Amino acid sequence: MAKKPKTDSATVARNRKAWHDYFIEEEFEAGIALQGWEVKCLREGRAQLKESYVVVRNW
Repeated sequence: MAKKPKTDSATVARNRKAWHDYFIEEEFEAGIALQGWEVKCLREGRAQLKESYVVVRNW
């Protein structure tokens, strides 16, 4: 079976609980800088967004 080609931009994690608990009016896409152990966790599928937040500046 052929493997799917990798894309440069892929959703790595999504805060499903936020989508369930709140009404999302607008969506923003942003990049983040990760350290080595954080990249490893994402690749292994162990990313968590529980208790996460974001601060939007200069918008």
